[in-house]
Amino acid sequence: MRIGPYRIDPGVILAPMAGVTDKPFRVLCKRLGAGLAMSEMTTSDPRFWQTAKSLRRMDHAGEPDPVGVQIAGTEPAALAEAARYNVDHGAQLIDINMGCPAKKVCNAWAGSALMRDEALVARILEAVVAAVDVPVTLKIRTGWDARHRNAPAIARIAEASGIAALAVHGRSREQHYTGVAEYDTVAAIKAELRIPVIANGDIDSPEKAADVLRRTGCDAVMVGRAAQGRPWIFRDIAHYLAHGERLPEPSPAEVRDLLLGHLDALHGFYGEEAGVRIARKHLGWYAKDRPENHAFRAVVNRAQSAAEQVRLTRDYFDALAAGVAPGLPAAA
Repeated sequence: MRIGPYRIDPGVILAPMAGVTDKPFRVLCKRLGAGLAMSEMTTSDPRFWQTAKSLRRMDHAGEPDPVGVQIAGTEPAALAEAARYNVDHGAQLIDINMGCPAKKVCNAWAGSALMRDEALVARILEAVVAAVDVPVTLKIRTGWDARHRNAPAIARIAEASGIAALAVHGRSREQHYTGVAEYDTVAAIKAELRIPVIANGDIDSPEKAADVLRRTGCDAVMVGRAAQGRPWIFRDIAHYLAHGERLPEPSPAEVRDLLLGHLDALHGFYGEEAGVRIARKHLGWYAKDRPENHAFRAVVNRAQSAAEQVRLTRDYFDALAAGVAPGLPAAA
């Protein structure tokens, strides 16, 4: 699949997720096989561009190409300016958020709430495409609710506006992340468009990715929540799509090494205090399928320093690699 001048290979993309797809996680997922990794949502309000949070979100130093940045807002001129600003700060792809279902976003008429106003959608897309000389993509849902599934109409507007690729989460805003993704709607959109279409929603295994591509005819898949604690899912999907066979699950020793590298990147990127705090959710996700998950989280969440967090994590996975039960009560 190509988006503008960029070949996205493999066609397995990390979805933008607030509080998750920061630079350390994007770099890790790209290293583990993601063809593209989109940034967290970046505000179009210039009053917040110089905050510590925004400056970190706009830090792309050392990030593998292509660098994709998602922007969010409601005003065409503001979104156009945000696109220009992010391109000036390293963005090579601009993605417009019309898929976020979060109440605080939709209450401001941003995210998936924009799908209520098709005329405004057209003005936004035309303004952003005209503002920058990099490809602009769009992420949408199937509609606002069960009665207003207007994703096909939005998709036609997107193609006419010069959008380079479209990602569709197969749920309405009303569903949030409940129910089952509507792949028939995604397939109908793909059948009508000439631009690349990316299927998103419930893709949590190599087999599911292959099935969704077969059912929808899409050009690529986008993985979100299933990558939390399993960043190797990208290489697993890519290998399955290429060879029709599953890779073996990573060993506890490999997971340990990946996680320790991720912790080191988080501590370095955010500083020790914030890095230790932010790492806790990732530690929980990595251990979520283990029976001792709750005990592990209770122990590691007490860590107040980077060194302690690393030691407790290494001890836990060293025990798993040795085939013995982690000594969590003693560590606590």
